[in-house]
Order: sequence, then C-alpha cells, then structure tokens
Amino acid sequence: MPKFNFYLLNYFSRKKELWSELIGSPFNFSLESRIFHSISISLIALACLYVPYNIYASMYIAALSVFLIGLFFLQQYYYSRFYGKGHNSTLFGLIGVLILGVNYFSNSGINGSTDLIWPAYLLLVFAISPYQQHLKWLIVYLSCFLILHILEYYYPSLVRYPFSSGSGQFVDRITAFPMPVVIIYVVIKFMRRSYDKERKAAEEKTIAVQTLMSIISHDMRTPLMNIQSYLQLLNTGALDTEDRLELEKALLKSTNNTMEMLSNLLLWSKSQMEGPNVNLVTVNLLAVLQGTMEMEQQHALKKQISLDYHIPDGIEVIADVNMLQLVVRNLISNAVKFTPHGGQITAEAVVISDECRITVSDNGKGIPFDKQREIFSIKSEPEYGSDNERGIGLGLVLCKEFIERQGGRIGFESNPEHGSSFFIFIKLNCITF
Repeated sequence: MPKFNFYLLNYFSRKKELWSELIGSPFNFSLESRIFHSISISLIALACLYVPYNIYASMYIAALSVFLIGLFFLQQYYYSRFYGKGHNSTLFGLIGVLILGVNYFSNSGINGSTDLIWPAYLLLVFAISPYQQHLKWLIVYLSCFLILHILEYYYPSLVRYPFSSGSGQFVDRITAFPMPVVIIYVVIKFMRRSYDKERKAAEEKTIAVQTLMSIISHDMRTPLMNIQSYLQLLNTGALDTEDRLELEKALLKSTNNTMEMLSNLLLWSKSQMEGPNVNLVTVNLLAVLQGTMEMEQQHALKKQISLDYHIPDGIEVIADVNMLQLVVRNLISNAVKFTPHGGQITAEAVVISDECRITVSDNGKGIPFDKQREIFSIKSEPEYGSDNERGIGLGLVLCKEFIERQGGRIGFESNPEHGSSFFIFIKLNCITF
C-alpha cells in the first residue's frame, strides 16, 4: 500500500507539474496571465475540434472565425508564456467584438449560437484585463450587442442561414455550448482558487504570528533563563565540578537546539518578507551535497546514529544550491532528531525519468497518522525528538517552500514506530557516467 500511494502521488504530481508548466508558475506570472494561459490552451483544443466540424457542416464562415480565434489565442499564448510579453487585453477585446460580430451575421443571427458566446467572452475579457478597463469593456460589448440586434431587426437580409432550422439549429447550439462553459469554468475556478489561497495565506500568517510570539515568549526565553541561572550559581560558588559539567552539557544541548530553531525562524521570516529569490544553476549533486552529508554524519554520531549516503557521481540537477542544501540538511536533521540512539539513517539519490529523487529514510519513531495531514503546514504542532529535542515546526514548512520554488516537489511515507522516508524531486539536467 505505501508503494501504491507513492506511485499515485507521483502520477498526480507529474500531471499537476505539467499543467503548471503550461500555464506558468505563480512566482513568474500574474493571476490574469495564468487565467489567460489556461483559457488559451482550452480554446486552442476546442478550435482543433470545431474547425473540421464546421467545414464538414458547410459552415465555412464559422470555421474561419473559430480558426482565427484559435490562431490569435495561440500567438498571444506563445509570446506571453515563453517570451514574457504580456497578452494585449485591448487587442483581445476588439478582436472578440469583430469576430463575434461577423459570426453573428454569418451564423443565423439571433437564431444562431453566437449569443451564447458573448457573455462568456466578456467574462474572459474582465478576467484578463486591468480593473480600470472593466466598465469600458462592459459598455463596448453591451453597445455592440445592441447594435447587432438592431441591424438584424431593420435589415434581416444581412443575416445568413448556413443550416436549416430544427436538426441543424439543434446541432449548432449543442456544439457551441462547450466554448462558453469552458471559459466560465476556468475563470471561476481560478478566481475561487485565488480567493482560497489568499484566505489560507492570511490564516497561516495569523498562525505564524502566534507561533513567533510563542517562540519568543517561551522557547527562546527558557534557554536564556537557564544560562542566567547557571551564571548566578557560578558566581555563588555553589557548584562542584561534577554538577558543573552536567549543567554545561545540558546547556550546550539546549543552546544547540535553540540555534537550530533560530536559524529556521530567521530563514522562514526572511522568505516571507522578501518573497521568491531563486538562483537556478546546473550543479553536480554529489559535489553540492557531500559537505552537507559529512557535516550531518558528525551530528548523527553524537547519538550513535549511523548515516549512510549513496549519491552517484554523474547526476547533475537544476537547483538553487543554498536552498537545496538547506532542504537536505533539514530533512536529515529531522531524521536524527526522531531516531533513537544506535539508529540508522540512509540518504540516496536515484534518477527517475527527467527528475532526480533524493530520499532520506530513518528507523525512528515515525509520524502519528493524525499528524500526517498537516506535516508541511505551519499549523503542524512541534514534536519532541527521541532525546526531548524540540523544534518550532518550521523545518518542513521551509523544505516544502524552498523545494517548490525550484520547480520540485516533496512527499513522505511514514509508519509510526517504524520510521519515515522523506523524498524530494528536483529537475534533472543531464547524466554522465
């Protein structure tokens, strides 16, 4: 079952990654641009179906209109997505008026299917244009819609009827219906998703403030108070050598944990304030991670934990070096924290298709099932390690955020009392052996 879950997660992650690649990352494109990219892909696909059908049905003007719309969307999508040249919302709105107007008279006027497309196209114009232009486009489209129907009323000879009433009209309506439905679906989906994401971000920021206050008032204050108490005892001369050594050992351990907490806290705070700042380069994975692995081996030895790593020398990935090192360091540090004395941790890298999967596995205490759902969320409750080490719950949040900023993804498998495996996927550049 765990392997099935892993492959299922991998399958859906790859599908999501492909769609994200087509519409662009939210780090690089605005919401309006991503809506435009999504609708462009959908309408280009529909155009590939509609053009041959309209030709087959002898609706040549309609076929030409659909072809021109598809071609326009393809050109605008290509330059926007791959060259960073934003789509021209003004040109987009005017071409819509022109093509829908021509299609209206060539496709049975008020008895045709063009009236179905007008509101959906206007909704799309609203979605991809600046707010200050919305009223202008509303007036333009309402005026053009009214003018077209008045012209048909006074000059009915302008309207062409490419199909007969009854079955022909039925087929025209049925085939035209998917286009506005797809537009409305994509726009509403993005609007809802954007709203939900903003609401979630606001909730997480509230939780973050509460977490920070808790850290400052308790987790950071406690070790400082312990150091203060120790210094007071030293001044009174009330400590013998044995007690002093025990206290210093405990204080060192507490200070090390506090430094790790502070480091993650500062990194997370910086990432929230500065936003995405990713420097992607092609690097040799072993060269980048070897120092991190050797440092973490020394860390693991303090608990008599064996840390083995297997990274083939020929793997090259596209990554931000500092972010990748931080992610791997946090994953191994977590494994050490939750693995008992004498335990085993393994880190390995394997190539899967066009990606490299880095896995960190341990035979520690594992993650309780009721904690697994929010393990990468700031809502996750901090856990105590096998030696009562305590984190602040930001390590895995940082890992997720930093690996996704590099175009990768993260996941895990865990069996309580039998250990956990965390894996990250990073884009592969090339392999040489």
